[in-house]
Amino acid sequence: MELRTTGSVFVVFLCSVAVVLGQDWGVTYTLQSVCALRGSSVDLSCSYTYPSGHTITKTFWFTKSDTVDLSLDPEYAGRVQYRGDEEREATLTITDLRETDAAVYKFRFITNLHGGKYTGQPGATLSVTGLQVEVTPSTYIGQSVTLTCSSTCPLTGNPSYIWYKNGQHVQQASSQQLFVYSNYHDRYSCAVEGHEDLRSPAVCVSGPNCRRVTYSTRRLCVLKGSSVDISCTYYSYYTVTSSFWFSPGRRDGWRDRSAPEDLAGDPEYAGRVQYSRTERKSSTMTITHLRERDSGEYRFTFKTEDPRYDWGDSFSGTTLTVTGLQVEVTPSTWGEKTLTCSSTCPLTGNPSYIWYKNGQPEQQASSQQLSVSSNSQDSYSCAVEGHEDLRSPAVYKPRNIKISVSPSGEVVEGSSVTLTCSSDANPPVQTYTWYQENITSSKSSGQSYTITNISSEDSGGYYCQAGNTVGATNSSVVMITLLKGISTAQAAAAGTTVSVLLAVILLSACLLCRKKKTNCSNSWHPVDNGQNVRDSSSDTYSSLDMRTRSSDYDTLATVRRTGTEI
Repeated sequence: MELRTTGSVFVVFLCSVAVVLGQDWGVTYTLQSVCALRGSSVDLSCSYTYPSGHTITKTFWFTKSDTVDLSLDPEYAGRVQYRGDEEREATLTITDLRETDAAVYKFRFITNLHGGKYTGQPGATLSVTGLQVEVTPSTYIGQSVTLTCSSTCPLTGNPSYIWYKNGQHVQQASSQQLFVYSNYHDRYSCAVEGHEDLRSPAVCVSGPNCRRVTYSTRRLCVLKGSSVDISCTYYSYYTVTSSFWFSPGRRDGWRDRSAPEDLAGDPEYAGRVQYSRTERKSSTMTITHLRERDSGEYRFTFKTEDPRYDWGDSFSGTTLTVTGLQVEVTPSTWGEKTLTCSSTCPLTGNPSYIWYKNGQPEQQASSQQLSVSSNSQDSYSCAVEGHEDLRSPAVYKPRNIKISVSPSGEVVEGSSVTLTCSSDANPPVQTYTWYQENITSSKSSGQSYTITNISSEDSGGYYCQAGNTVGATNSSVVMITLLKGISTAQAAAAGTTVSVLLAVILLSACLLCRKKKTNCSNSWHPVDNGQNVRDSSSDTYSSLDMRTRSSDYDTLATVRRTGTEI
């Protein structure tokens, strides 16, 4: 059974009271109501509780349906981020706010037990507004007015305000209202401190004929490699003598530019910047072959014949963001995955998208998202209609998976072997899992797998499974075969045994030889008359006693001289 909160939440700034239905179930929103500036970012946060024994399996925010995760909503693509400890706190961040983002945001969490679903009520209400300068005639005598920096809802956080006169910061003015003496040349705008780039449109305090610069758009998000037009209209009671575009904060080598410089003369933009103007005092700057480092703010300024009425260069202009395309992959339902053609900012102009499957355009696929089978072996990329040459990198499951074996060659029982898996994939491989053929459970995880003290039961086929967010692919099988014969340990033992036996044999031979020499010296002996006689007890002749002098015996030469027969 699904649990929901009832009743309302009492909120004091940065404080709230949890509404709980059932013991231990609850969601506490930090703020029940938030008013934020269009173009800014906002954090909606809450804390939550649940009974012990439950484990959180999923958390998300939603606005329309409690089954639609806000991070998967195409209207919020690239603008939503979840943060928190995934246990007790959660924060939703929405960037580049639009007025269409105004809604009630609710937090929902799901646990691992039946009925463990909970949605925090009533949610956090977000209002999105811009700034406007309201002009009210003053009660004082003379040409004076009261200016009010207004919004459609009271901005959250008790902000401080900043006022600008003809593009220049008005010092000592931080309240929401400003009292001024009017003339036909001055133009005023306002901003909130910390969001100076989100100024209100400038207004003339005494009529339409005051000097001004009005930009066609305040924010642009354009593809890397494409072109962009940044334009404005301007007016001055005095004759305009010169005008140009510049980008504040750009660096020339190591030197910060303190004064605005014509962008057309910047080496970074050489050959890529072109100006076009009309008689109605409109100006357009075109930048071609956009690079990501071209991202920044661009302003227009002009000078008149009277320097007092030059257009101030501190007035905010158009912010340009240059981005590329990426395909993001998120799990979906029914065995499918959702592909989103994303960029770092919402592309200007509400573009149509083109999807490519294995390099060929997919028919009837023009939205920012595409659903594909989780088992798809195909590669997918995307582009924006009109910029088909600026396609995103393709995403695909791991392929061309290879396994290397070290050491290579035959494997001896008792040794170690390391298997290493490599693969081509985009996005890169996130998980490697190792399996032995015909065994269901995995053996190991990681890009390398080492088998130590290998035995006969380790022999067989092995393969790795490489996976990324697109899917998983198995490698071919490599065989690990043990070398037939004795193992390394057995070979070492055998070698030791042989060495010992050889040593014993050699020692025995030496002892036997010494014994034989002793017997030889004892089996022949001299007689008193100096002649050698044969031992009657033996058929062999004993060796001569070498201790007897050699003169006592006939040499072979003597025998030959005397003719003695042997």
